[in-house]
Amino acid sequence: MTVDKNGIDPNHLNLTTTNTTLIAMQRKYCELGECPISWATISYIPNLGGNVVYMICFLVLLGIQIFFGVRHKTWAFMVCMIFGILLEIIGYVGRILLHNNPFIMNNFLIYLICLTIGPAFLTACIYLCLSRVITVIGSEYSRLRPKTYTKVFVGSDLLALILQAVGGALASTAKDSAGSTTGKNVMVAGLVSQVISMLLFMILWADFALRVRKARSSGTLARTQPPLYHSLRESRMFTAFQWSLAISTLLIFVRSVYRVAELSEGFSGAIANQEAPFMIFEGPMIIIAVALITWFHPGRVFNELWVPAGLGIRSHKADQTIDLLEGEGLKHNARVYGQQV
Repeated sequence: MTVDKNGIDPNHLNLTTTNTTLIAMQRKYCELGECPISWATISYIPNLGGNVVYMICFLVLLGIQIFFGVRHKTWAFMVCMIFGILLEIIGYVGRILLHNNPFIMNNFLIYLICLTIGPAFLTACIYLCLSRVITVIGSEYSRLRPKTYTKVFVGSDLLALILQAVGGALASTAKDSAGSTTGKNVMVAGLVSQVISMLLFMILWADFALRVRKARSSGTLARTQPPLYHSLRESRMFTAFQWSLAISTLLIFVRSVYRVAELSEGFSGAIANQEAPFMIFEGPMIIIAVALITWFHPGRVFNELWVPAGLGIRSHKADQTIDLLEGEGLKHNARVYGQQV
């Protein structure tokens, strides 16, 4: 008879035990129909069809994002998008593996960690976009300088990402329930910091929108707006792009609040062990958000103005603009910009 280092015989499991330590040591040898479902890492078997559909949606969106990113050379935006979407894909692979065997802890951790930290990269993309939107409309109406949005909120995203990753690592290496709880608490702290950051971001964005509206009503807006982006501001695509960012931000925020509520109860909590809320507040929220940002891709909206807007360039001073672009190592953008003006 072969037993492992813990004295467990894979072929003769004790299926009647209530000892949590013994259950944890035996669980990796379990299969569906053999061990009680109460031993599983979650108390339901993830729906195969729904999770496969979600994974395919992200695969399609990833391909489109790479295409637009390369075509329009929105490199930083593309990298953040790729990381975010890849984590979503891997997370749903973990859920598909859980469908086949809900007793394997590694499958659970793949799903949990990847789907928890993935949206942090997506919000970073939104922060990159808003800083440029503010430059295009008029930085005078913003409480912060355009580049400050990127520095502050991408930095806060990085903090949230680190906390969530550390929490996931602690949970995955925990040897007992205390260690698992510590990991969960650190992940919750990361999610809470992300929610607070997004809330502050939305407040500042709303304040900017109100100040712009007030200036438009008073007739002073047009006189202060940078002339370089006049045609962009007048395009319907730019207006739709702003709405897509706002809706995407709200969707990711709702999803993040849901995940805080889920994880705050623990891995064995009621919310974490119900599939319906997850299939509503996790997958669709992120899929719709990414789909909006993909359809209204900033490269399609800004075209060659993406880089000047990121640098805070405001006017049609062609020589100065070309020098700035070349100074950033963007000779292609400088050449195209020079042809435009």
